[in-house]
Amino acid sequence: MKNRIGVIGIVIENIENADKVNSILHDFANIIIGRMGIPYREKNVSVISLIVDGTSDEISAMTGKLGKIKGVNVKSALTKVETE
Repeated sequence: MKNRIGVIGIVIENIENADKVNSILHDFANIIIGRMGIPYREKNVSVISLIVDGTSDEISAMTGKLGKIKGVNVKSALTKVETE
């Protein structure tokens, strides 16, 4: 299976679960090209954006695990073109 490039947006509404999010991101570090995290303290949320390069299965596995965490919302946009 070939790789796809994409952007993943993560909103953490329950800051207590940030450690779980970071643990999953660490597990999938091999497909993460770039990461930007912004703590929005006034609203008590954190926003993370990721640039990823991985197979559809890898990206889906990561977003699926993140989406199961209570208080975490995940959205992704992937290229239609597969890369090597």
